[in-house]
Amino acid sequence: MTGRLPDILCVSSIDWDFIWQGHQEIMSRMAAEGHRVLFVENTGVRAPKVRDLPRVWQRIRNWWRGTKGFREERPNLFVYSPLLLPLPYFWLARWINRTLLGRALRRWMEAVGFSRPILWTFLPTPLALDLIHVVDPQVTIYYCIDDLASSSPGARKIVSSEERLFRQADLVFVTSEKLRERAARYSDRVHLFPFGVNLERFDAVRQSGEEPPQDLQRLKKPVVGYVGGLHQWVDQPLLAEVATRLPEMSFALVGPAQTDVSTLERCANVTLFGQRAHQEVPRYVKQFDVGIVPYLLTDYTANVYPTKLNEYLIMGIPVVATDLPEIRRFNRDHGDVVQVAGTADAFAAAIRQSLNGASTPAVVSRRIEVARSNSWERRIASMGRLIDEAVARRESSDQRWDQALRKIYRRTRAHAAEIIIGVLAVYLLVFQTNLMWRAAEPLRMTAAPMHADAIVVFAGGVGETGKAGGGTPERLDEAVALYRAGYAPYLVMSSGYVYSFKEAQQMRDLAIQQGVPAAAIALEERSRNTFENVTFVNAILKDHKWRSILLVSSPYHMRRATMVWHKIAPDISVTPAPPPRSQFYDHDSRGASFEQVRGIVYEYLAILGYWKNGWV
Repeated sequence: MTGRLPDILCVSSIDWDFIWQGHQEIMSRMAAEGHRVLFVENTGVRAPKVRDLPRVWQRIRNWWRGTKGFREERPNLFVYSPLLLPLPYFWLARWINRTLLGRALRRWMEAVGFSRPILWTFLPTPLALDLIHVVDPQVTIYYCIDDLASSSPGARKIVSSEERLFRQADLVFVTSEKLRERAARYSDRVHLFPFGVNLERFDAVRQSGEEPPQDLQRLKKPVVGYVGGLHQWVDQPLLAEVATRLPEMSFALVGPAQTDVSTLERCANVTLFGQRAHQEVPRYVKQFDVGIVPYLLTDYTANVYPTKLNEYLIMGIPVVATDLPEIRRFNRDHGDVVQVAGTADAFAAAIRQSLNGASTPAVVSRRIEVARSNSWERRIASMGRLIDEAVARRESSDQRWDQALRKIYRRTRAHAAEIIIGVLAVYLLVFQTNLMWRAAEPLRMTAAPMHADAIVVFAGGVGETGKAGGGTPERLDEAVALYRAGYAPYLVMSSGYVYSFKEAQQMRDLAIQQGVPAAAIALEERSRNTFENVTFVNAILKDHKWRSILLVSSPYHMRRATMVWHKIAPDISVTPAPPPRSQFYDHDSRGASFEQVRGIVYEYLAILGYWKNGWV
């Protein structure tokens, strides 16, 4: 590229610390050339599942590693780990995420002087489309490397936003012929760029005389090798059958297990090495006698170009693969350098044939030559020329002052409309639907009353009503009703609040008026919050050797209260017994009042604060 090198905002479909792929390779090289690069980690193509919890936790850890989620990975290359709502196609979550992400990006760009970047996205999600309007890029590039819609049922909703991105992007790069055919239906700016190979790194290892990795040395030769993730697209039954047919060979699988691999673990001559640092991968590939690509034939893999092809070939080793469309295209372009096999018998026979004298010096040189033609250096140089042309076209069109002014007004109107629509949407959802009550449901706890040593009443203070003693009468009435029903012989009134009177004493007087003997009532008059309620009441319980209680408090305060009990006094059996009806929290299906929303939000924030203080 010529002139001042533009900044690049990369919207990645993987995280930076995931298996090293084209995403990291391209952006690392761009940064080394002098571009400033912001690598935004994966924002998701589907809602998360239970199996994704480790990834969610890792994202939170990544966010904490940086400054507000941003960190400098190497010179000119920054990584952003955003924390967003994991609902990529829900309109409200999309609006919230666009607001959060857009604000964070604009602040970071202002802080580092990141000016009108190239937007290079590997994701075709609605959020990626939104970023085009947020950052107003010089040029938008969509690098389509997978048929994401066929990767999982949850990702099928991506089709419409991907079609829009095909149309809007200034350049569309694809990694396979099938992806090119699909993209070409929407754009005439589509270019085929399969992932390449790091020629320098692999060449250096191939020509070095260093010892093989120690864990690979113990394997019996010959070694049939695979590098990459052991994901759902690896044909494990096929690979297991091939290993059974070739007991004299060792199978080395280098890469993280991303699905159940028990089928392979049961094979005596198959060794799973797990993930290795990408700098170490060439050392393993060098020791393979044959490289394999044992992928299933599916709608998804019909669009896949296996990057490992060139990593095997640059080492001069033979390759055996299943009959993928991109393997067939590769052989058409480069001669039949890859052996194709569809069954376990054919796959095993192809491996044997590859080892029986087929690797002459001329054949090995041919493999290396093919891999050199697919180097990242060549790929990125070709991409750079196309990007230069696109930037020049955009700069010439942006020189029209009238067009630039219209664009500014359109952006301003769109931004104002988004704010108005967002505020209206939040109002309708919170105050005109039962969404708030669904969100509050985890706070509410109740159980059938059972016999206990005492009934404990936490008074309201100002409580959720915001008024002195507002929630106290209904809690006291419920406690007295439980006492009269014989569930416990004692009442403990807990409150340290003092208005023109002491709240705990007023509760005792009201209970006596309703027929509860004074001798059956104990008072706790020091507590100012739930933590102190539990701490001081627990001391009373210990003095009386009481081990079980019925706890009476606000229904939506019950979660926090019981969490504190479990933390402070885990030996006390606590049965939540809130009033069956709460005047403050009374509602219909139309929505919550402002005061109710405030009370519910306060409870969630209080739980977070208690967690931070170590009280729950």
